[in-house]
Amino acid sequence: MHLGNRRMTLHPDVLAVKPEKELRWSGHLYVPGIFDGEHCFIIEPLNENQVLFIQHEKFNGLLVPFFTSILAVTRNSFEEMNRALKERSEKEK
Repeated sequence: MHLGNRRMTLHPDVLAVKPEKELRWSGHLYVPGIFDGEHCFIIEPLNENQVLFIQHEKFNGLLVPFFTSILAVTRNSFEEMNRALKERSEKEK
C-alpha cells in the first residue's frame, strides 16, 4: 500500500470471500487495539450490464485520533483506485 511517498506492507486476516460479491479483511498496526482497520469491497448488481462497487473501511484503536493525516492520504489512494477501476471497467465494455 502506498501512503504518499511511503510504502506499507500489510498482513491482514481475510474475514469474507464471496466471489463476485464481497472481499473483506481486517488488520492492525503492530498490536491489536492500537490501530485496527477493517476493509471491504462489495459488488452489488444493478442490472445485466452494471454493478455498484462499494469500498468501505473503518478504523478503531488508541492511535486513530493521531493518524488523521495518514487516513486522509489513505482515503485519497482508495479514491484514486476507484477512479482507475471505473475507467478500466468502462473501457472493457
